[in-house]
Amino acid sequence: MNRRKALQSAALGLGAISMSRQLRATEAADRLVSPTAQTNHSACYWCYSDIPFEAFCERSKEVGLKSVELTTVDQWPILKNYGMTCAMGTLSTFSIDQGWNDPKNHASLRENYTQAIKDAADHGIPSLIVMSGNRRGMSDYDGMRNCAVGLRPIVKLAEEAGILIQMELLNSKVNHPDYMCDRTSWGVALAEMINSPNFKLLYDIYHMQIMEGDVIATIRKYADYIGHYHTGGVPGRHEINDSQELNYPAIIRAIHETGFTGYVAQEFIPTYEDKIQALNEGLRICEV
Repeated sequence: MNRRKALQSAALGLGAISMSRQLRATEAADRLVSPTAQTNHSACYWCYSDIPFEAFCERSKEVGLKSVELTTVDQWPILKNYGMTCAMGTLSTFSIDQGWNDPKNHASLRENYTQAIKDAADHGIPSLIVMSGNRRGMSDYDGMRNCAVGLRPIVKLAEEAGILIQMELLNSKVNHPDYMCDRTSWGVALAEMINSPNFKLLYDIYHMQIMEGDVIATIRKYADYIGHYHTGGVPGRHEINDSQELNYPAIIRAIHETGFTGYVAQEFIPTYEDKIQALNEGLRICEV
């Protein structure tokens, strides 16, 4: 029995509407597969954290994942054992709202990132994530200047180590109220202020669709400033299939057309009973 027949049988036997929906989505994803796919696939482990880490590595590698990201130094040797990497590393002590825009955080952040850059270089991890932090009444310019002052010494260390420092663009409308780096133009202005090839933006497609839309035009305009991508369905941050409003095949094509050769990471929250099936579907949709 092949996969499609097995799914059909399960759907009939269980009488589950959700299984039928998964079947239709998988069939649609299968039709999108291209023999010349260019996408380097990654995924954010927090979306699958109820699956033990090693089990997730094993199963996700089988469907074509190359990287499991937002992981920490203690997990990187495990990834290596499975022939995988971490495209975007993070710290074990990590905060979104307490970031580089507040000078009182600079000393501890510099200490933590100095060690993280060394660890990343030792393990062959290409990028580390940073956050602006929340506004808390601060002007956009003051926050940008504070980020630049705090990050310049860290970015200099990253240049020497061959590591990218990447600030994530997040929405402040739904998920992260008051977050400062919530528009691509603000992130680009910060990148110009820092003025280093080792500082880039993590463009989260889900977040930026919510905040500003115009995703493909923005990607084309600011491609030189973007070093990484995250996915997610809008609304709801679930699967990136035709249940939501974004046309991911068109977006991925636009990303490739800019000459991007980095990683595209799935960061949606699966609703399917089999989360690896949901991940597999997302990977196939992004092969165009």
